Amino acid sequence: MYVLEAVAAWPLRHSPRRYPGFNRLVGFVVVVAVGTATAAVASLEGIYDSEVYLLAATTLLAIGLYASASGISVEGAREHLRLVLAAVTVGVLIKATLIAVVMYLAFGRRAEYLILGVAVAQIDPLSVAAMRRRSAMSRRASTILSAWASFDDPMTALLTVYAAGWLMTTQGMAGGAGAWAAGSVLTQILLNGLLALGAFLVWRLTTRTGEPGAGAAGAVRGTPAGTVGRIIQLAALLAVLVLGVWRFLMLGVALCGLFLRPWIDQLVERVTGVAFWLAAFALGLILVEGVRPLHGVVLGLAAFGSQIVVGWLLSRRLPADDRTSLMLGHQNGITAIILALLLEPRFPGTVSVVAPAIITVNLLYTASNAARRANRRPLASDQTEEEPAPVARS
Repeated sequence: MYVLEAVAAWPLRHSPRRYPGFNRLVGFVVVVAVGTATAAVASLEGIYDSEVYLLAATTLLAIGLYASASGISVEGAREHLRLVLAAVTVGVLIKATLIAVVMYLAFGRRAEYLILGVAVAQIDPLSVAAMRRRSAMSRRASTILSAWASFDDPMTALLTVYAAGWLMTTQGMAGGAGAWAAGSVLTQILLNGLLALGAFLVWRLTTRTGEPGAGAAGAVRGTPAGTVGRIIQLAALLAVLVLGVWRFLMLGVALCGLFLRPWIDQLVERVTGVAFWLAAFALGLILVEGVRPLHGVVLGLAAFGSQIVVGWLLSRRLPADDRTSLMLGHQNGITAIILALLLEPRFPGTVSVVAPAIITVNLLYTASNAARRANRRPLASDQTEEEPAPVARS
């Protein structure tokens, strides 16, 4: 694990730090390349067919979703609640549809393009958190984009999984929806709700309310009731992750992240970072079987372009500078990577398209925001506003 992080960090020390997103992108490309080289040397093929692979990918997804949800500042998002809700519901559907239409027009009729559209429609909250302090965003735009990214992460993950199950059923593919969900959608909603309810009761019984403090994001007030309370909350979080992975209760895991935050922010940050590099390495292992750069570039262009369209539609009442920040705010990261890993066994070739798409999206983000930063005049409000409080972990 430390070897992967060291490999990723080496080129970062020599990369231009004035470009938001460039460092992370360079590290990602290097780790993916190391994974591909490892698979080539070891003659690894078809690793996604094993149960261990599926379990590992599901575990990484659960970690990523919990980290995204636990980084949400409900208080910060409440100010722009209507815009954020529209972004993670209607906005996600519009983005997925636009991406699917572009892929359809470019490469012909294939139902899998809808799945790819959903898989890359989300904005990576960890990348947003890492870059917001070096970007040209105002405090208002930073708050909106961070909340948008944190909420749409679990939304697109769940849509991808259920849409894949539905597509497998309608196409008569082996496994069908049962491979992705333990029962009907209603049963899944009930099980996810019970998991979240049980965790909430544990949190409520072990939390001292009425005191200031709310974990990293300031969304939940109260502190664990002593050492025993903290241990119980940690055990509850571990149980949530285990049950979530076992029964694929990703919605429940994401909901628990909104309140079950037992003051382990640095540990969550560290584990999430490790999960990101592991996922990138696994992506490289699969890319040894081939890559489709043209499909990936078009998918990346469509994803970034869809953010421009949706950002423009949803932010019409905001100042022009904030609108531009939201329109150019799309990045892909750990969720898109892990969704590609999960989709690969059922839809072979997903990784070969999504990997270059992620690179394309992040290159577009880096180039557009660097150009904007170079040509942008500082606003008076930028100099008077305080630095926004962290709302997601990098």
